[in-house]
Amino acid sequence: MDELDILKKDWNKEKPEHKKLSTQDIYPMLHKKSSSIAKTLFYISIAELVFWILINTITPYFYSDEYKTNLDTLFNEHLFTAITIFSYLVIILFIYLLFKAQKSISATDSAKKLMESILNTRKIIKFYVIYNLVMIFITFLVAMVYGINHDPKISSKFSHYSDKQLFFIILFSMVVIGVFMLVIWLFYKLLYGLLLKRLNQNYKELKKLEV
Repeated sequence: MDELDILKKDWNKEKPEHKKLSTQDIYPMLHKKSSSIAKTLFYISIAELVFWILINTITPYFYSDEYKTNLDTLFNEHLFTAITIFSYLVIILFIYLLFKAQKSISATDSAKKLMESILNTRKIIKFYVIYNLVMIFITFLVAMVYGINHDPKISSKFSHYSDKQLFFIILFSMVVIGVFMLVIWLFYKLLYGLLLKRLNQNYKELKKLEV
């Protein structure tokens, strides 16, 4: 049990006339913990950017010539470059918004503003995760459709299938995409979820102090 939990336990035992002092003691700790969580989220976002840069830099060296040819078939060089740059810009924007949220939490001296900053931080993380899941779905879908229409090997295989077989192939592909998206969602749930849960607990405690 940390110092904040001890104070909250004592705060609940105290009489109303003595709670003001305890509230003044609890708020700085909630503020400090929220600021620390926001800072951790910011550092994680930077680590994620570095991770994707390393992946995109190192991975191509392990591609076979056939795989590189297939990539060129599915995505022309300019389109692939544009998608990569756009993805980096989104991550950089996400880092910037988290940085602003972290600074807002650290600088505020008002419980109401701190609550607003916590809510804002939660929204930023939520929208970022949703964006990633949507982009994964669109990328898989576009790659599949583009491959069927423009890759001779894939097109020749699909041309021999009946409508029923095509339906089950598409259904199976959607299930695979769904499973992959679920794995990514669980990854972000683990990466950001625990910290957001703690941030949400701080928010609830601040609401109690505001009453």
